[in-house]
Amino acid sequence: PTPLADATKYTINKLFFGMHPGTICETSAILLIIGGIYLILRRVISPIIPAAFIGTVFLFSWILGANPFTAIFSGGLLLGAFFMATDYVTSPTFNWGKLIFGIGCGIITVVIRHFAALPEGVSYSILVMNLLVPHINTVTTPKPFGWEAKKK
Repeated sequence: PTPLADATKYTINKLFFGMHPGTICETSAILLIIGGIYLILRRVISPIIPAAFIGTVFLFSWILGANPFTAIFSGGLLLGAFFMATDYVTSPTFNWGKLIFGIGCGIITVVIRHFAALPEGVSYSILVMNLLVPHINTVTTPKPFGWEAKKK
């Protein structure tokens, strides 16, 4: 079984350094974090979506009584947060939208992991939030200075 299916068999160190069996996105958390930091430092991606996504999963896993580090280091969360959710075409344009997108992905991931019959929810959460990106962009588009709504 994967670490998400039976988290009691794996320590945080094994999950962090990838000393356990699993698919490519579940094995080495440290390498995924290094790759994500590299993309952020090179300004390829914005840190808002990954920080909001990972932070939300950490917070809600802790609230629900699960080990938040196990929730972050096991499964495809780091791969999804750094490399999938930050896709230019399917992620929001503006910073408030990116924050909403990351928080939404995190909430849906935790709900699927804790209350559904699936051990993983990252890909589904990103797909659901991708459907909402046009609406998020509409709501979070900044208004130009001095802009007023048309009076009817």
